[in-house]
Amino acid sequence: MPAPIEVVSEPAVTLQLLGWVLAGSLLGCCSGLVPGLHANNFAFLLAGVVPSVPGPPLFVGCAMLAAGVVHTFLNAVPAMALGVPDAEMAVTALPGHRLVLEGRGYEAIRLSALGSLLAVLAAVPLALPVTAVVTAAYPTVRTHLSLVLAMVAVALIASEPTRRGRIGGLVSFALATALGAVALNLSPDAPLEAGGTLAPLFAGLFGAPVLIDAVRGGGVPRQEGTTVTTSRRFVGATAVAGALAGAVVGYLPGISAAIAAVAVLAVVPNGASDRGYVVATSGVDTSNTIFALFALVAIGQPRTGVLVAFEGTAAPLELPILLAAVVLAGLGGFVAVIVLGDAYLDAVGQLSYWKISVAVLAALLALSYLFTGILGIAIFAVATAIGMVPVRVRCRRVHLMGVLIGPLMLGL
Repeated sequence: MPAPIEVVSEPAVTLQLLGWVLAGSLLGCCSGLVPGLHANNFAFLLAGVVPSVPGPPLFVGCAMLAAGVVHTFLNAVPAMALGVPDAEMAVTALPGHRLVLEGRGYEAIRLSALGSLLAVLAAVPLALPVTAVVTAAYPTVRTHLSLVLAMVAVALIASEPTRRGRIGGLVSFALATALGAVALNLSPDAPLEAGGTLAPLFAGLFGAPVLIDAVRGGGVPRQEGTTVTTSRRFVGATAVAGALAGAVVGYLPGISAAIAAVAVLAVVPNGASDRGYVVATSGVDTSNTIFALFALVAIGQPRTGVLVAFEGTAAPLELPILLAAVVLAGLGGFVAVIVLGDAYLDAVGQLSYWKISVAVLAALLALSYLFTGILGIAIFAVATAIGMVPVRVRCRRVHLMGVLIGPLMLGL
């Protein structure tokens, strides 16, 4: 007969853990609302501060994970509120921007929050069986990584609905690959050591082109209604599919949430919609935090900047406690994104939009300089020019992830 399991409760320790999770969550709220602050750069900033933070390494690690999770909830807000183009440019806008232009920004925020929260709740019970399957397949995938990534790139380009889009996707991927091959391995001198050239690369490829078009835009129109008009079944199925896709992002280098979301929307009935995209990308982005944690335990590889920084804390891999911190942070992030997201949209809607766009562009330039020095400004400018290609040829921006996939595929 098995021995009974004794559950020991230590209120003081529990309260201490909750305090660290709350502190990390508040930090994640602040970072998530800063446009252009990539999660990896944020993580490396944390890593630079962590050694001087007094506290048990396990709790410090829980705070870092909580910050990373909440960041994935809140970063959807500036992505929707900033860079909204003019109505005539809606066809080339991102799905979240199109919903904002339709006056459905509050609904988009709730869809994003639901996608992230449901993905967290689904990823926790799925993590063990999915990790077992992926771990078994990982040696084969690692051996044939170039082929796997090449298949992903071909599938993305082939999924464009028009010939012009496919050609534009191929050109965008090739240009981004060339940029990544040159820029990723650079180690420029910079005021802050926070993750190398990722900041100017991602800010230029994905942030600046949207803001440039938004300078001539009419800004955030009046938003109407908070009701989610999509069925619960659709939201739930898309979020769970996003959670499963997050496992791929957690284990396979170079694959982003946007790429995984494209695959999710291809298999979910009626998934090819703006609302489906918002739910899927949020689900993938957040669940990736959990699956990446299991990947660290299973194969010893930190797949996100947050977990690279987490390793620097020397925190023990106490999965039950770490998962509890992640789930608590997810619940807090769900509330925070709705409360702060609505207020964020309202505040941006009351300001002069061209001034906001110019100010955010200046902030992206400043971040590029802080993280990569003068060289970062040049990388940002080149990345911005390449980032305009899919906007002008009207193909998906996800092809720009060639900046990571291409060099990995070519073994550079």
